[in-house]
Amino acid sequence: MKNNLDAKALETLLVQAVKDFAAATQFPIVFGGYQIGGIATVSAVEGNRTSNLDGLRVAAERGLGGRALVEARPRFTTNYEQSMHITHDYDVPILSEGIRALIAVPVVVDGEVRAVLYGGARQSNSPGASQPGTSFLQTTSTIAQRFSRELSIHDEVQRRLKAQLLDQPTVPGPLLEGLRQHHAELRRLATDVRDRALRQRLHDLEQSLTNLGVTAAPDSMPAPAGLTVQLSPREIDVLTQVALGYSNLTVGNVLGLTESTIKSYLKSAMAKLDASSRHEAVAQARQLGVIV
Repeated sequence: MKNNLDAKALETLLVQAVKDFAAATQFPIVFGGYQIGGIATVSAVEGNRTSNLDGLRVAAERGLGGRALVEARPRFTTNYEQSMHITHDYDVPILSEGIRALIAVPVVVDGEVRAVLYGGARQSNSPGASQPGTSFLQTTSTIAQRFSRELSIHDEVQRRLKAQLLDQPTVPGPLLEGLRQHHAELRRLATDVRDRALRQRLHDLEQSLTNLGVTAAPDSMPAPAGLTVQLSPREIDVLTQVALGYSNLTVGNVLGLTESTIKSYLKSAMAKLDASSRHEAVAQARQLGVIV
C-alpha cells in the first residue's frame, strides 16, 4: 500500500497529464485514472459539467476504456452512444456529459497499463469528433509516453527511497521510544528556560536527537524533495507529546496549557500536514524530520 505522500505525488502527476492531454488535443472534456487490479478509477477530470465521472470505476474489457486496458492500445469511437464495438456499462456517466466521440489512451509502464486517459467531444464539429488522423494519434501518444516516463521516474525514486530505508540500521523499540521521550522532555524544558544561551544549547541538542531519529527510525520514510511544512514551535511541542500516546488532557498538563489550547494546536498541525487523524499527523511529522 502506498503511503499518503506517495499517493498525493501520483495524483499530482495524473492531474497534470490530464491538463496536458486537454491542451494538446483541444478536447472539451478530458479525464483519467490509475489502473489497479484490472480496474481504472477516474480521479482527475477537466471540462466536466457534472460530477458523474468522478470516481468512475472502469473494469477490463468493459466500455471503451476497458478495451484499452486489455489491448494496451488507444481505442476510439466517433459515436459512443451507437457503437456496437463496446459494452455500454458506463452510458449514464458518459452520456450525461453529452459526449459523442470518445478516445481512451492507455499509459503503459514496463509493459503494464498503469493508467487510462480519455478525451471526449460533445458535438460533431468539436475537436477530435471525427476519425483521428495520424498526427492526432501521435499527439495523444506523445502525452501518454510523457506520462509513462514520469511514472517510471516516480517508481525509481520510490524504489531508491525504500532501498535506502532497508539499508539503514534498525533501532530496538525500547531504545527508540526512549529517544522520543527524551526529545519530548527536551522541548518541554527548553520552553521553561529563560537563559537564551542555555535555551539555544537545549534546542541544538533537541535538533540532534531529531536528526538521529530521521536516520534511525524504522517507521519513517524520507520526505519528497521540495515538500515543506512550517509548524510552529508549540505545534511541534504538542506533536512530540502526542507521539508518546498522551491524551490532550495529559499533554496540556505536561505543557502547562489548557486542553482546548492543545486541541487548537493539534488541529492546526493536522491541517498543515494534511492529516486526518492525530496518528497520521505524528507519522507525517516524523517523515518530515520534525520530530523523532
